[in-house]
Amino acid sequence: MSASQPNKIPVQQIDLDATKHRVHPRFVKGFYQNIRVVSMYALLAAFLLLPWLRYNGRQALWFDVPSQHYYIFGLTFLTQDFYFIAAFAIIAAFTLFMVTVYAGRVWCGYACPQTIWTHMFQYVEKMVIGDRNKRIKFDKAPMGPKKIAKRLLVYFIWLVFSIITATTFVSYVAGTDYLYHSWQMIGFIPLPDWPTWVWVSVFIFTFATYANAGYMREQMCVQICPYGRFQSVMFDKDTLIVSYDYDRGEPRGPRKKGTNPDDLGDCIECQMCVQVCPTGIDIRDGLQVACIQCAACVDACNEIMDKVGYPRGLIRYTTERQLAEKEPSRVLRPRLFAYLALLTVLCGGVVYALTDRVPLEIDISRDRNQLSSMNAQGMIENSYIVKLTNKTQDAHTYNISLEPQDGLSLQLRFNDVPLAPGESFNMPASVYGDPAVVESGQTPITLNVVSEDGKYQVSKQNVFTTQGQ
Repeated sequence: MSASQPNKIPVQQIDLDATKHRVHPRFVKGFYQNIRVVSMYALLAAFLLLPWLRYNGRQALWFDVPSQHYYIFGLTFLTQDFYFIAAFAIIAAFTLFMVTVYAGRVWCGYACPQTIWTHMFQYVEKMVIGDRNKRIKFDKAPMGPKKIAKRLLVYFIWLVFSIITATTFVSYVAGTDYLYHSWQMIGFIPLPDWPTWVWVSVFIFTFATYANAGYMREQMCVQICPYGRFQSVMFDKDTLIVSYDYDRGEPRGPRKKGTNPDDLGDCIECQMCVQVCPTGIDIRDGLQVACIQCAACVDACNEIMDKVGYPRGLIRYTTERQLAEKEPSRVLRPRLFAYLALLTVLCGGVVYALTDRVPLEIDISRDRNQLSSMNAQGMIENSYIVKLTNKTQDAHTYNISLEPQDGLSLQLRFNDVPLAPGESFNMPASVYGDPAVVESGQTPITLNVVSEDGKYQVSKQNVFTTQGQ
């Protein structure tokens, strides 16, 4: 760069010692912040309340990992049903991709757990210490009894929130009935009677919540979360992003209220867009990885524009096509149709699989030590293990029968198999064949399982063999 050229990087933006400065955002009200607060705390309330919902006398949403049973509002899934979980995860991922293509990082700004808990922890600081300026002065103030007391109060409230978060997380796995109703006395102190894995899980989630929302905060979004890194691959010229109208705002500069100097743009250099940003960036520098698109700067700037008598929208939701090329945005475009078509196929497949799914599973395995044997009555015997799994959330009794076939008969240890919800049972079974009737080689057979009330029925095929005789 020659000496005559101006330095395009302002000196104040260069962090020579790379020190992390704590971001103290100013809380602002406005249209988008009202939507954001409602969405964030509605999701937070759902997270806290869902474990307490009951369905048919059981926790409605319960991922019982120790027993490998997963209950979701009347549906019971086992480990072998993991493909449903994978399908749900794929649908969630492609939904996020589709939303990102259309509306940018609205997930980060309005629904991400890191954003929700960070906002909640920062609000605790505001309630205890004060608004942005007071929190900045508080950090710079020398340590004293008043500062220690306020710090301890903030840390204590953070810890309470972290413990509530951790126990709620674990209750999705351990179950609320067990987690909150098992107590023991250690001396005169009542403590939960939890196994080691529960204590370890609660500790890990408590520490993670406290560290992420209390200390890491925006660094999780800027340094760790991969979503902000690959957003540029998903954005196009018609993706909605929070942007500063450079042509309208530049050159910046302060001015008296009610004046509009010809040599200045509409940006009055009030710094409100920077002060309200939860990640501490300046939106006027353009699209950045750290922007979580919460639109706090939009509401703050609109408020300032109202006060100085300028039109709103200096910072707004817009698209690159509108902002740079001055052309209308294209809402309907191939990428959106591709994601929508893929999601339609995936959702349709999952819905079909769920509606066609019989909550009763049968598996037949042969005795591999001996394919067949001859008993004392001269009948050919094939031995099997019939595994029944009751995937319903109610107890049922099941009957096993052999589809009628000349020369073949079924012998079971029990005629009826009662199974509790989610229970599996291995039933030894023998099929006898009359050598005078059954053809040599392998003969297909079918076992039928029917619940006593006739509500559930499933069949499974195998073979009867005369080999080895």
